[in-house]
Amino acid sequence: MRRHVRSYVRRAGRITTAQARALEELWPRFGIDFAPAPIDLEHVFGRRAPRLLEIGFGNGEVLTAVAGQRPDWDCLGIEVHEPGVGRVLLQADAGNHLNLRVSRHDAVEVLTHQLADDSFDEIFIFFPDPWPKKRHHKRRLIQAPFATLLARKLKRGGVLRLATDWQPYAEQMREVLDACDGLTNCGNESGYAARPGIRPPTRFERRGQRLGHGVWDLEYRRDREGS
Repeated sequence: MRRHVRSYVRRAGRITTAQARALEELWPRFGIDFAPAPIDLEHVFGRRAPRLLEIGFGNGEVLTAVAGQRPDWDCLGIEVHEPGVGRVLLQADAGNHLNLRVSRHDAVEVLTHQLADDSFDEIFIFFPDPWPKKRHHKRRLIQAPFATLLARKLKRGGVLRLATDWQPYAEQMREVLDACDGLTNCGNESGYAARPGIRPPTRFERRGQRLGHGVWDLEYRRDREGS
């Protein structure tokens, strides 16, 4: 079977001693191992509750904030870079966030093989790698097949939220998602949305603001009827 183009490059990064220890000691409590078979999220979290998925959570600023602000929600984050995963495990343990779980694997494979359709009330994708060089555009996460996959994983009426500080990528996101069957753009007349209150400004966003960069938020809702 032909493998899909990866939207990321594994970077070694600098992992602290505490983060490395968290990956070993806290993973059994908060981690979800990858296997090409469906998982029962109600069993994983031990309850039935609204669910949030964040793809590419970076250092986990948003994911851990939401887990703390929404104890009645179950929050799943997917990230491949170990320092960020270790940091979130430490924060989950410190905050006793029993409603938080982490997957350390390729998001496309997790969505395709492990997560059932109609599973999430919200999906977040904030500041994915824009791959600015034209020859690398094929690596961008937001492509038509992935948009269709995201729409399937949302519950009917569920919301997909995205953000980028790279305008050409924002425009591509809009083009792809506006054309995705089953998703409706909930932005204003510009097609973009205001930053949702649930999303604290990330480290990258704050840096961009200091440099005078713009940020483009997008919001899409899965149609309540139809495919």
